[in-house]
Amino acid sequence: MITRRGADASWLDRYGPWAVVTGASEGIGREIARDLARRGVNIVLVARRAELLARVATEIEQSSPVETRVIAADLGKSEDVRHVLLGCEALDVGLLVASAGFGTAGNFLATGIEDEIGMLDVNCRAVLAMSKHFSARFAARKRGGLILFGSIVGFQGVGNAANYAATKAYIQTLAEGLAVDLKPFGIDVLSCAPGPVETGFAARSNLSPTISADPRRVARETVAALGHRTTVKPGMLAKVLINSLGTLPRFLRTMILSGIMASRTKHHNGSKAQSRSNQSA
Repeated sequence: MITRRGADASWLDRYGPWAVVTGASEGIGREIARDLARRGVNIVLVARRAELLARVATEIEQSSPVETRVIAADLGKSEDVRHVLLGCEALDVGLLVASAGFGTAGNFLATGIEDEIGMLDVNCRAVLAMSKHFSARFAARKRGGLILFGSIVGFQGVGNAANYAATKAYIQTLAEGLAVDLKPFGIDVLSCAPGPVETGFAARSNLSPTISADPRRVARETVAALGHRTTVKPGMLAKVLINSLGTLPRFLRTMILSGIMASRTKHHNGSKAQSRSNQSA
């Protein structure tokens, strides 16, 4: 049912009145925040850059009849994760969208250990901590949802993105397990596994350009899938890649995707490349 103000009453009942969206300053996170706001859900916007978050918050409040809160935090730091959780204590949160993440690209020997460990902290540890916290809150209210972000590279190992692919494999496996554990408590869990997305990730990772999905489409398909599936592969490219590779043995999938990543990183010439971004393949 849609109210005359545009709010989706069924959504508000199940996943509202507040949603927490990490990585909300740009890319998929920002587009999901906009989509949820159009459904009438109030948004807690979380990312590292306060000035970008403030702009997104203003734009959302001007275009949708909702409230926003801004929490600037680096989710690679445990104290900042705690800061986010404390900042949401007084709000009736019904949905967590864990979109924040970053990736490294290039041969494993050429990347820095600080970057690789930092990626584990943001992509895995922070997601686990926030999922644990909010799923307990959702269980108490007997409804809610978690949207976690995997990737097409999370279904097998991938050379030139070895640790990044491993972090996304963790998220995919976590989401599949949580979907079983949390279903009796009225909590829907969704893993989003996109392919390359137009978020600036490739430029920041020093990756050669490739065909990329529109983050608005990725956001739209992801939000629509919540409560209906455990995994969504938004965008045509992700569907084609995952479905075409899905019947192949795992080692062949690794070889093919490693070859693609090698072609996108061959210009690195042994240099180190890092990206801090909202989301990408």
